[in-house]
Amino acid sequence: MPGFVEKPEPVQVPGLTHLHTGKVRDLYRNEAGELVMVASDRVSAYDWVLGGEIPDKGRILTRLSLWWFDQLADLVPGHVISTEPPAGAPADWAGRTMVCRSLDMVPVEAVARGYLTGSGLAEYREHRTVCGLALPEGLEDGSELPAPIFTPATKAEVGEHDENVSYEEVARRVGAETAAQLRQTTLAIYLRARDVARDRGVILADTKFEFGRPAGADPESPEGALVLADEVLTPDSSRFWRKDEWQPGQPQRPYDKQYIRDWLTSPAAGWDHRGETPPPPLPAQVVEQTRQRYTEVYQLLTGNPWD
Repeated sequence: MPGFVEKPEPVQVPGLTHLHTGKVRDLYRNEAGELVMVASDRVSAYDWVLGGEIPDKGRILTRLSLWWFDQLADLVPGHVISTEPPAGAPADWAGRTMVCRSLDMVPVEAVARGYLTGSGLAEYREHRTVCGLALPEGLEDGSELPAPIFTPATKAEVGEHDENVSYEEVARRVGAETAAQLRQTTLAIYLRARDVARDRGVILADTKFEFGRPAGADPESPEGALVLADEVLTPDSSRFWRKDEWQPGQPQRPYDKQYIRDWLTSPAAGWDHRGETPPPPLPAQVVEQTRQRYTEVYQLLTGNPWD
C-alpha cells in the first residue's frame, strides 16, 4: 500500500506530545491543549510521500497560509493562535510553526472548482459531470466553469486516496445543516480568493479546505461556527496558473505540485503510479523547478519577495 518512501522519526520536544506525522506536517499537542503544526519540506504525490525534499517548501506553505488567513478573516475565523515555536524546539521550526486551536474536525475535504482539470476533467469527459453535478457540453481541459462548484471528498489517511463524494453523501455523513454550511463557506472563500489571485495575475483553478468546530461546542450556536484549519490556498492544496499563460484546450503550466505529478508520470521517471513500487527520487532539476514555482506564486500572490 502506498505511503512514505522513508518515514521520518518525529522530533521530540519537551512539553510537546507527538500526535501524528502527516504527508507534510508533523502534529503535536502542547501542555495547554493547543495543537502545534510544523510544516516540513516533504512532498507527496499519488498517495506517496516521496524521498527527498523541496528546500524552503514548509516555510512557503506556512507564510502563504498565514497571509491568506488574514485576507479571509472577515469571512471565516482561522485556527491560528501563534507562530512562535515552543521553547526547546529545533531552530529550523522557525517560520514553519503554527500554534492552533484544538478543533473537532469535519471529516470532509471541502473542494471548490472554478476551472475544469484533474479528476474533474476525467469525470466530465466520461459523464459530463463533476461529482455528479451536470455541466454543459463543449468544455475543455482548463475551461472556466459557468460558476464555481462545491465538489467534496473524503479525508484520507497517508497512503490512502481521497474519494470524491456527492453532496448528498456529505449531508448523510455530517448532517444537512453542516453540509450546507460547508458548501456556502467553501464557495464564499473560493470566490474571494479567486478575485484576489486574479487581480495579481494568477488563476486559482481549484482548491481544498478543511474545517472544524471548537471542541465540544454546539454546532447550532455562534460558538460552534466553522473554523478554517490546516493550510490555506497553498501550492500543495490548490492549482495555480499564470493568467497571462492560460489557454483552454491544453494542459496549463502549473505553479503547484502538478509539475511533480507530471514528471512522475513521464517516460523519464519510468514509474507506474498505479502500482505498489515506490516512486523514484526527484532529479535535482525537478526539485529546483518546483521550488522556483512555489516561490514565484508566493511572490505573485502576496507582492512580497521570498527571502
